Amino acid sequence: MSPAGCSHVNGFKVDNWKQNLRVIYQCFVWSGSAETRKRKAKSCICHLCGAHLNRLHSCLHCVFFGCFSKKHIHEHAKSKRHNLAIDLLYGGIYCFVCQDYIYDKDMEQIAKEEQRKAWKLQGSPPPHHQCIGEKYSMWEPTKRELELLRHNPKRRKITANCTIGLRGLINLGNTCFMNCIVQALTHTPLLRDFFLSDRHKCEMQSNSCLVCEMSQLFQEFYSGHRSPHIPFRLLHLVWTHARHLAGYEQQDAHEFLIAALDVLHRHCKGDDNGKKANNPNHCSCIIDQIFTGGLQSDVTCQVCHGVSTTIDPFWDISLDLPGSSTPFWPLSPGSDGSVVNGDSHPSGATTLTDCLRRFTRPEHLGSSAKIKCSGCHSYQESTKQLTMKRLPIVACFHLKRFEHSAKLRRKITTYVSFPLELDMTPFMASSKESRMNGQYLQPVDSLNNDNKYSLFAVVNHQGTLESGHYTTFIRQHKDQWFKCDDAIITKASIKDVLDSEGSVAHIHQLFLFYTL
Repeated sequence: MSPAGCSHVNGFKVDNWKQNLRVIYQCFVWSGSAETRKRKAKSCICHLCGAHLNRLHSCLHCVFFGCFSKKHIHEHAKSKRHNLAIDLLYGGIYCFVCQDYIYDKDMEQIAKEEQRKAWKLQGSPPPHHQCIGEKYSMWEPTKRELELLRHNPKRRKITANCTIGLRGLINLGNTCFMNCIVQALTHTPLLRDFFLSDRHKCEMQSNSCLVCEMSQLFQEFYSGHRSPHIPFRLLHLVWTHARHLAGYEQQDAHEFLIAALDVLHRHCKGDDNGKKANNPNHCSCIIDQIFTGGLQSDVTCQVCHGVSTTIDPFWDISLDLPGSSTPFWPLSPGSDGSVVNGDSHPSGATTLTDCLRRFTRPEHLGSSAKIKCSGCHSYQESTKQLTMKRLPIVACFHLKRFEHSAKLRRKITTYVSFPLELDMTPFMASSKESRMNGQYLQPVDSLNNDNKYSLFAVVNHQGTLESGHYTTFIRQHKDQWFKCDDAIITKASIKDVLDSEGSVAHIHQLFLFYTL
């Protein structure tokens, strides 16, 4: 799209276009009154498949509702040459020629006006609180803020080579395990946006709240200062709230990640979206919105073939590696040097896709682990299979390099090849029918980008189980990578990242579609 904006809106701006757009916002987007909400519930279904969900869009040129995820609205746009459609959940205008959501000042003004009317009809809270149609209202400067901006005209321009956000961390004594995870978290896009927009509302004492400290940490990272930061307050709070990590002994980075997410999750309860955090089945704090997924476990009786399904939340996926005492499932046919899931890897190398295939393969539980079948009403042998019911925005994969058992304590150094982009569709619960013996046969929907992820951080461990050091590769811009080694930040190549051993990998959804 050119700097002037989308030129294709001019074809829509004829006759009574403003009134027509207002009616669409009133009846099918914001729906402030009970009557319009009922009308929306009855009328807003895809005209091709009859679905209510799948990111429903309405054509702006005629009366047609279609799924965005299943491309039904795309088919309509192509056949009718109707270039504009509106997202019925968030009100964004999509141009099929530009292939992107667009901004138009006049349309945006109408959207804001109709949204405010809907808030008044519902008695909703004012802006900066949770409102209809979106989790957070758009920030608009107050008169006081505008005055401050006028008196402080100096701006820091963000360019492709900008280093804002890159800052080393002083090692306070075997604290590389903390530093490497902090680097990954501070470069998590949505977490960064949350903290830099000052959305945390603390109900604790600020000197004991880890979320307040993380907010201050983000301010330090993106202040433009280049000198290494000393995270002594963060370390003190970690010791206070996760006592098993206290002391100057070497710790596990993955263990710190889970502990940090747990404390942040508990301390987010004061935020508007964290009020429901007391209900373990429904928490919408920023940590759960970004990192929580749903893991589906299907246990199938071998006699009656009845299936018992449970879904549990997860923050990370721990993956077994070849070379461990646990037998590794035979590698996929893609390990012969072909391209698998967007990654061309050396012949015989284990891939992240292989590890995920092993994780989601059916497992025979055997006679020593019989379960009581609700269909047979007796204990029977069964098989168990794990799949992803719901994917998080940011997925964390933990490669189980440290093996601890009664007979053995060692580090597994097996090289694992991972791609820059990963399609998680084969490992979804919805893809089980396309599997045979744990192998994914064909894509369910090659046009669906909802399950595609992009690599943005890799945590590495060098050394042995008894003595080692953690570093992190982080992606600063689309194709710029940096190595964070405590206080030292150096530029890295994509080859450096993909050739690294890898202990914890962080991937981010390519297309968010207003997931928050």
